[in-house]
Amino acid sequence: MKRFAFLLLSATVALLVLRAPLRAQIPKPLSLEKTLRENQWKKRVLLIAAPNAAHADFQYQKALLATEEAGLAARDFLVLPVLYDQLSAADKQFLRREIGLTPPAFAAVLIGKDGGVKEKSSRPIKPAALFGIVDRMPMRREEMRRAK
Repeated sequence: MKRFAFLLLSATVALLVLRAPLRAQIPKPLSLEKTLRENQWKKRVLLIAAPNAAHADFQYQKALLATEEAGLAARDFLVLPVLYDQLSAADKQFLRREIGLTPPAFAAVLIGKDGGVKEKSSRPIKPAALFGIVDRMPMRREEMRRAK
């Protein structure tokens, strides 16, 4: 019985020791600035910024986009929720300085593949309006021509 207890204790300790490095290797989420930089020239980004996930405009914007997966994918969109209550101080400063957003206000921000802010709204943007803005862009027109 003592031997069994010792083996059980040894196995438990071994599992804890083996699991510790796995937890340490979980990648830290990218900063907002780095996420945008890594998607430049690859994706159009729709930032949905709100104080928290329960915010009414945040929920409404998500609901508007929920049925538009095909349209978002066709236009190379990355929809990026930005919740102020989960941001680092560096991310908040980046939002103010580079995007022109001031927490805690809701904002929907369209960022083009070139990294520039193309549209900013303090209200949710309907998909038809969002797609209309993108489809008038020269880069998108060229993408549509190439797809034919």
